[in-house]
Amino acid sequence: MKMVIAIVHDSDSQKLISALVEEQFQVTKLATSGGFLRAGNTTLMVGTEDERVEALLAIIKKNCEARDQFVSPVSPVGHSEAFVAFPVEVKVGGATVFVLPIDQFHKY
Repeated sequence: MKMVIAIVHDSDSQKLISALVEEQFQVTKLATSGGFLRAGNTTLMVGTEDERVEALLAIIKKNCEARDQFVSPVSPVGHSEAFVAFPVEVKVGGATVFVLPIDQFHKY
């Protein structure tokens, strides 16, 4: 058994959750935020059998594509009002995925 933890962009989360549920994966959704852009994202946790991990990863990859977006950087802490933030282009979306072994699973 494996625990798959996927951190995805908020705008991709609902589409991904729907696709996972359609394929009979049980999903737990956590609202989280990233440190770099300080933007909202979603962390999904899915426990699944070893033989279904590749199918799960394929669904994540299909529904979470990276894309370019312009964002305004957050003012550094301690800087005066003279800080001028010009929008910068960054990659958003995609998914960061961890696959962890599970020794035991209990559902009560």
